[in-house]
Amino acid sequence: MKKILSLVLALALLLTASAAMADVVKIGVFEPASGDNGAGGKQEVIGIEYAKSIVPTVEVGGKTYDVELVIVDNQSATDKAVSAAQELVDAGVSIVLGSYGSGVSMAGGEVFADAEVPAIGCSCTNPGVTSLCDYYWRVCFLDPFQGTVMANFAMDEFGAKTAYVLSQLGDDYTTGLATYFAKAFESMGGTVINEQFTEGTSDYTAYLNNAISGGADVIFSPTSTTVASLLINQAASMNVSMPILAGDTWESSVILDAAKGTNLTICMSTFFDEKDESSPQAAEFVQGFKAWLNANPDKKTNNGGNDIVAAVSALGYDAYMVAIEAIKAADSIDSVAIAEALPSVVTTGVTGSISFDEIGDANKDMAYIKKANTETGAFDFVKTQTVAELAK
Repeated sequence: MKKILSLVLALALLLTASAAMADVVKIGVFEPASGDNGAGGKQEVIGIEYAKSIVPTVEVGGKTYDVELVIVDNQSATDKAVSAAQELVDAGVSIVLGSYGSGVSMAGGEVFADAEVPAIGCSCTNPGVTSLCDYYWRVCFLDPFQGTVMANFAMDEFGAKTAYVLSQLGDDYTTGLATYFAKAFESMGGTVINEQFTEGTSDYTAYLNNAISGGADVIFSPTSTTVASLLINQAASMNVSMPILAGDTWESSVILDAAKGTNLTICMSTFFDEKDESSPQAAEFVQGFKAWLNANPDKKTNNGGNDIVAAVSALGYDAYMVAIEAIKAADSIDSVAIAEALPSVVTTGVTGSISFDEIGDANKDMAYIKKANTETGAFDFVKTQTVAELAK
């Protein structure tokens, strides 16, 4: 009996050891869970996590590797992003996904490049993310396009002749997108009033008064969700009547919560619309993602407490699937081999077809424009805009 028990124990230990030694590929998740962009970062992460629940393994060299997500918080800060990126490198990740926020992406990009670890940006739209780093790719469109889209929308939809543009000093995303909007708006004959606020500002009434006294027809302010909430609340209390426009960061439950019950007109450009039924793949994603959210209360909390499908969640999903395709194309978990394979990856994502140009940018040319419905607390689809349509 003792011998049998010893054999059983030995077998159990062997099985435990084998399970512990299972082949694993680590994918880094470089996102803000705190700071000004924490809300958006969490929504991007849950898109990645949902993708892993669908595809939890990958075949490499005839072996099945379990995917392990190594998630770090870059705290929405460029200085903290460097140490967060290094944490992923030290953990031995083969590829990185993120970040929500172009500034932190650029800061982390230097670390990834030095370590020869490829990164795929989900929603970081500043051109510098890829142009300044040979190890960064992305699955979203860029700010020059997004800024031009919203400048055209301001003129076409609201007949705007003067735009008040407000951005955060020193923030790569907000200043970059504000610059591209202003350049496009002025090129079409419009007048721009440009102002910037510093990090930590909480009172925006003086800026809103400047927009009013300057005779602006629209406000364009592509800020973080934290700033957006304050700006919306203060604009509502001042009965601001001019439309407030922004970029992709404003497609968030934070904005819906702040806007609900107000008389404000708030529109933004973004990457995806959950109500778009033109793609069966996207429709299947929306259905599955909502079911997964509702079955996981903690994930639903990270989505703002509802099952609205944010565009950044769809992009996070697509970025994960692109990473899986790159690993398969490389037939290796070696980061350098994956980086060499990434440029040739071509796939169809839930946000559209994905392929890369020579810089590492996705070949995408369509934006969705949405409006915050202040009665229902949801986003209403307004229109799509393509590069070809802008050229007309």
